[in-house]
Amino acid sequence: MKQILIVEDEPDIQELLCAYIQNAGYKTAAAGDGEEALRLFADGSFDLVLLDIMLPGMNGFQVCERIRIQSQVPILMLTALDGEAQQLRGLGLNADDYITKPFSMPVLLEKIRVILRRSTGTGQEEILRYRDLSIIPDTREAILEGKPLELTAREFDLLLTFLSSPGRVFTREMLLSRLWGYDFYGDERIVDTHIKNLRHKLNRDYIETVRGVGYRAGKEAL
Repeated sequence: MKQILIVEDEPDIQELLCAYIQNAGYKTAAAGDGEEALRLFADGSFDLVLLDIMLPGMNGFQVCERIRIQSQVPILMLTALDGEAQQLRGLGLNADDYITKPFSMPVLLEKIRVILRRSTGTGQEEILRYRDLSIIPDTREAILEGKPLELTAREFDLLLTFLSSPGRVFTREMLLSRLWGYDFYGDERIVDTHIKNLRHKLNRDYIETVRGVGYRAGKEAL
């Protein structure tokens, strides 16, 4: 059974999260501040950390940074801040994803499921499918209509990003942060160029443009 560390300082929200996540079949441990979270993390074995940003004392960004020094455990950041800069900061610290309050519990569980599925150590070969396209992250293979696709490393990473979070919209800045590095200072149109090339190789518009925002794969991706 997967074990999740929940770091949330609001007692009512913490209790609700623990109950809901336990009912979904996971084990939980809970901390109300950053120091307690780090102590629990050091003493336990967790498969995912659900980490609130707005904590008393040490904030969630600092906790994430401390955890990343010692572990690559998946981190899902929980925040009342919906600004893109805050989201990019979390992703720049190698958090795996974020969800903004108020949120839907089913959506939260789906994000947890997707992140755990992406994480390594399951002993099973993961295959992501979208219409007649399949990708295998472990071997970095992409297969369209039964035939292998010749993709560059960056094109494969873009495709994996979209299919791992179906329906989620990624801005150019978010893609630059994830795939090019948080300290990338080049022209963000490089994202458009890579997506154009990827679309050409797919020979169909599997990657949707969300006008004025960014890109996404459709929600039918599994």
